[in-house]
Amino acid sequence: MSAVKELATLLAALHDALRCGVVVWVQDRLATEPRVLAAAPRALPPPPAADLPADGTPQRLVVAGEELLVARIGGSQRAWVAVGPLQHASLDDAERLVPFVHLLVGTQLQAAVEVEQAAMELAERYEEINLLYTTSEILGRTVSLGEAAQIILTDISETVGARRAAILVHDRVTDTLQAVAALGVPPDEVPPIAADDPHSVSARVFRTQHPMLVEPDELPCEAERPYREGVMMSVPILWAAPDGGQPLGVVNLSGRRAGQLFTAGDQKLVAAIATQIGTAIQNARLVRTSLSQQRLVQEMQLAHDLQMKLLPDTAVVRPDAEVSARVVPAESVGGDFYHLFPLGPSRTGAMIGDVSSHGYRAALIMALAMSASAIHAQATDDPGEMLRALHASLQEELQSTEMFISAFYAVVDRERRELRYANTGHPHAFVIGTDGTVTRLPALDPPLGMVDDAPQAAVRPWRKGEDLLVLFTDGISDARDRRGRRLGEAPVLETVVALRDRATDEIVDRVFDVLALHTGDTPRRDDLTLVVLRS
Repeated sequence: MSAVKELATLLAALHDALRCGVVVWVQDRLATEPRVLAAAPRALPPPPAADLPADGTPQRLVVAGEELLVARIGGSQRAWVAVGPLQHASLDDAERLVPFVHLLVGTQLQAAVEVEQAAMELAERYEEINLLYTTSEILGRTVSLGEAAQIILTDISETVGARRAAILVHDRVTDTLQAVAALGVPPDEVPPIAADDPHSVSARVFRTQHPMLVEPDELPCEAERPYREGVMMSVPILWAAPDGGQPLGVVNLSGRRAGQLFTAGDQKLVAAIATQIGTAIQNARLVRTSLSQQRLVQEMQLAHDLQMKLLPDTAVVRPDAEVSARVVPAESVGGDFYHLFPLGPSRTGAMIGDVSSHGYRAALIMALAMSASAIHAQATDDPGEMLRALHASLQEELQSTEMFISAFYAVVDRERRELRYANTGHPHAFVIGTDGTVTRLPALDPPLGMVDDAPQAAVRPWRKGEDLLVLFTDGISDARDRRGRRLGEAPVLETVVALRDRATDEIVDRVFDVLALHTGDTPRRDDLTLVVLRS
């Protein structure tokens, strides 16, 4: 049974017991005059509100030709109880009944008011809970932020009764607040607002991370005119980062229907929705960042694969030479390289290079060096002339990037039993004889790109099928362990000497085993390249 019906039942019982009429009038909050809430046996129309008593003292009033006793009922609602006319008693006798009736009706009416308020509050909370659930559901769908924001903004506006609204999101590139959704105006007609604008409510709320209620003439801002009507409530969109709240944007609501003011409950509701929006914005950004990183990783892996394909297959110089080689970049791509050239009967060219630094810039120089050296190696038998021509081809790129290349190039001639070479700043080039003798092939000139002088060439004996040409970059000798200690040349050369009679593949594998044992899980600082040739 509703509260009003319970009140009507009470009034009917009073009428039967007291043999008098009873009527209750109420004046709603926005109404100008009172109305009948309940009555027994009949409803008498209320007089004007100005004629009704202002307190609980009974007052005699003539209503519809009947003389009644009327008193104000205490409580949060404006209400009155009227008693009369009496059938078996005078009005003087009725005055003794009024306090009793007043108490009963007042208690019942207050209970009815509380029930009604509770029902209204429950209905409001239901709308808010439903809105929060709906918002969460919308943000969980695979829709764009703009579409989700427009739907959410419409739902918020309907719940709090706002005719105009906008969701502004901070653009980190331009440092502006830009509309992703709007109500009462197309989003693309809302101009962006600088985050440091001193006159903008949205900018101030974004900077301070605190909500604001502003009057129509307070902090006027031309950019906010499209969605500002009357009092405006502005609430920050925040993402709860581990180091504190991170502002992401602003929700603005204005033009509330029926001229009502925004309440603290409205502000809490919008703040809760804004938090959900903030989480969605941050998640979208993290997803974009993750996708960008994935694409970058994929592109770097592709670049790595392409760079590895630039390096020649060691089988290209068979049967004139047995060669094994390995390149391991410090990053996805690097500046270390080797090249092999079949130069005709019994002659094999072998080259190793190390572009200063590493990473993608060094990789670009490496690719150019690989391409140019393939051409120049076929044009001359002189290693010095080949490196001079290579330097001429790369000079402009080396100057513009301020990089240089340490390079070693040798031509092994099995028939003449000689090795001709040129060395421009490469420190790790050796010939290891069958007796274990280690001979360094010294750098005769500075690295390519440092000077313009033509590289020199040198020649030395070569024992066919016995001597080993061993070339490696300083990434191997400079490899560090957990304590920062260098591997050095000695362990590399000792390993090669001990295995000098074995296949070149086995020698390369064992050197890298020694390297791995020394470095463990220590990150690589430089590219690693090793070439072992027997001819």
